[in-house]
Amino acid sequence: MQTTVKGPVTFTGCGLHSGKAAQLTIRPAMAEHGIWFRRTDIETGDTLIPARYDAVRQSPLCTTLVNTAGISVSTVEHVMAALAGCGVHNALVEIDGPEVPILDGSAVPFVRGIMHRGLRRLPARVRAIEILKPVTTTQGDATATLAPAQVMRIDFHIDFADAAIGRQSKSLNMSNGSFARELSDSRTFCRQGDVEQMQANGLALGGAPGVNAVVFDGDKVASPGGLRHADEPVRHKMLDALGDLALAGAPLIGHYTGVRAGHTLTNQLLRDVFATPGAYRMVTCDSDMTARLPGAGLVWDEIPAVA
Repeated sequence: MQTTVKGPVTFTGCGLHSGKAAQLTIRPAMAEHGIWFRRTDIETGDTLIPARYDAVRQSPLCTTLVNTAGISVSTVEHVMAALAGCGVHNALVEIDGPEVPILDGSAVPFVRGIMHRGLRRLPARVRAIEILKPVTTTQGDATATLAPAQVMRIDFHIDFADAAIGRQSKSLNMSNGSFARELSDSRTFCRQGDVEQMQANGLALGGAPGVNAVVFDGDKVASPGGLRHADEPVRHKMLDALGDLALAGAPLIGHYTGVRAGHTLTNQLLRDVFATPGAYRMVTCDSDMTARLPGAGLVWDEIPAVA
């Protein structure tokens, strides 16, 4: 069955890139509503923004959604990953600013808030997007692929010159609550030189190393407190990928492989899938298929308590 949250869930904080404070509230929605954002700080015009791949404006640092009236909301990937990872199919996400709060830099505050409030089943079966043949998108030395699979699986491979990051790979079946358990607490990361450059350009104003981002400096972890996982960077890349893939408009049943991939490449992959004849089909899930989707089997006690 489709789900929504049982009641409003509110989060407050600054945006990582804009530094602007915002309040975000996830509200219940009816079956077949899907996920939509609404800018409550704008009084006139169309303030509803669809959480869909074709509303994405290309940005290397985050995922930004823009509606046809030019109203936008940025850095949506973490809250989208939390909604997908908790199995929420319908919600209205209200926000009174241009950027989603970064909170601790991961998705776990959103996950804990959603699951603390609880989910409500709706009188409609889940519809999913089943990948039927492989589609690969390439940009330079980065690739992203969606291929057929029985479940949603994510493989990711990264390779950074910084010794503290280096080469990392991870593969994960996204069912049985694995997103919340394995990925949700992994924070966004950057290099010390990147922080200095972004701040010089008026960006990363809401960032606080060790609080909402992991900062690497060569062979050192510059953030106080160190890492939550030895491979936290690749886990966060997988978190971002799930959030960006959630913009497909329905749960995906397929195998995603990312090699040095980022927001722009994953979004282009979705565009390529939907533009490729025979690459996918919409399916109405029976109970067995629904039980294999992200969010199924999530247990409260397995959610990391680091929010």
